[in-house]
Amino acid sequence: MASEHVIEEKKQGQALVTQTKEGNTKKLFIESYGCQMNMNDSEIVAAVLATEGYNTTNSLEEADLVLVNTCSIREKAELTIRKRLQKYNRVRIDQNPKMKIGVLGCMAERLKVKFLEEEKMVDLVVGPDAYRDLPNLLREVSDGKDAINVLLSKEETYGDVSPVRLNSNGVSAFVTITRGCDNMCTFCVVPFTRGRERSRDPKSIIDEATDLWNKGYKEITLLGQNADSYLWYGGGLKKDFSKASEIAQATAVDFAKLLDMVATALPKMRIRFATSNPHDMHENVLHAIAKHTNICKYIHLPVQSGSTRILEKMNRQHTREEYITLIDKIRKIIPDCSISHDLITGFCTETEADHKETLSLMDYVKYDFGFMFAYSERPGTLAAKKMPDDVPLEVKKRRLTEIIDKQMKHSKIRLERFIGQTVEVLIDGISKKNKNEWKGRNSQNAVVVFPKTGNEKLGDFVQVKVTKATAATLIGKLV
Repeated sequence: MASEHVIEEKKQGQALVTQTKEGNTKKLFIESYGCQMNMNDSEIVAAVLATEGYNTTNSLEEADLVLVNTCSIREKAELTIRKRLQKYNRVRIDQNPKMKIGVLGCMAERLKVKFLEEEKMVDLVVGPDAYRDLPNLLREVSDGKDAINVLLSKEETYGDVSPVRLNSNGVSAFVTITRGCDNMCTFCVVPFTRGRERSRDPKSIIDEATDLWNKGYKEITLLGQNADSYLWYGGGLKKDFSKASEIAQATAVDFAKLLDMVATALPKMRIRFATSNPHDMHENVLHAIAKHTNICKYIHLPVQSGSTRILEKMNRQHTREEYITLIDKIRKIIPDCSISHDLITGFCTETEADHKETLSLMDYVKYDFGFMFAYSERPGTLAAKKMPDDVPLEVKKRRLTEIIDKQMKHSKIRLERFIGQTVEVLIDGISKKNKNEWKGRNSQNAVVVFPKTGNEKLGDFVQVKVTKATAATLIGKLV
């Protein structure tokens, strides 16, 4: 499989910070791979295990319990996890024989007992909806038993759990609003590993966001496998909404209403969201973004292919033309909005004509950022069962390179529009290249770096005049 290319910063791997609760004596080492939802789930796991006497550590060798939160969406992600499990077991054999090892998340849900029965590399296997059961599962492990719980839920499972902010810089944090996906794209394992769509009580979302603001956080990202599909009508699966009472249907909160509620309740908190599905993004969401200055003018809008024929094979529920219509609406209602994409090249039966349609769509939209991948067959999906993976690897690699090259050009064009402008930036860290420079993001999710003056600090909103742009970064100076 060709390697993926991401023109946007992503953090994964071990926790960025550790959590210590007085009186806890056991040590938890937890790593997260994959999507932002996995990062947030690891924070929930840390909170659950804190009540069982565990503090987090960044030292693998001293951990009593090692957990890896996994991703199954691409073959490369699963190969990475297997290598990490091998590493954990070497440490256990050589340095820490009492260490217990567990697999969490989507890969646990997909492979289930295979980890315990065939691979003999782990002591417990826990699916994304079963983290509350970790204390019971650990007791089973202590009794010498293999422990597994991969049951999926019909309700939002962790609405009342206050996550331990492991993957945060103290400025930005994730808030999960919905779980699961009903869309059944033929290439995707998420509906099988995460279950059906169900949403969280809006009051609990606002309460968590308010608590973050009170603790000094300045930005939240509302998370869901399909955030635009958020629908709260009192609980239950989204597919059962039609069976709800007339009162429940009349008072239901959709994603546009939720955005408005959160933005109104916390007018100084910067708000982002991810991820969107084109056929679920309705115009009222765009108007909610345009209405509130604290909702970032940035939409991640996966398209996957520019060919309607391939989109139909992917079961994407939108055509090329419908996607373009939505792009036009975004440009009209939110003129300064940045848009990013997911693209898969080399999907089953993709021809050069299909590939050229993807390139032409990119030329039409001129995305600000992109997440681009060569197709890899995922076991259990409809594509794996019914469609031959018939595009040669060398063709996938060549097409992916063409897509990446085009996105690099477009990213630079889109970022150059900020040159000469003064933009508001939330400082979220120090530049990796120069310790004398700050870095942050503007509303459009562009990374901005600028020299320190000594008067600003992490978490400040500052005004920066942009003087230069690369394909990935804006460079400027404080106004």
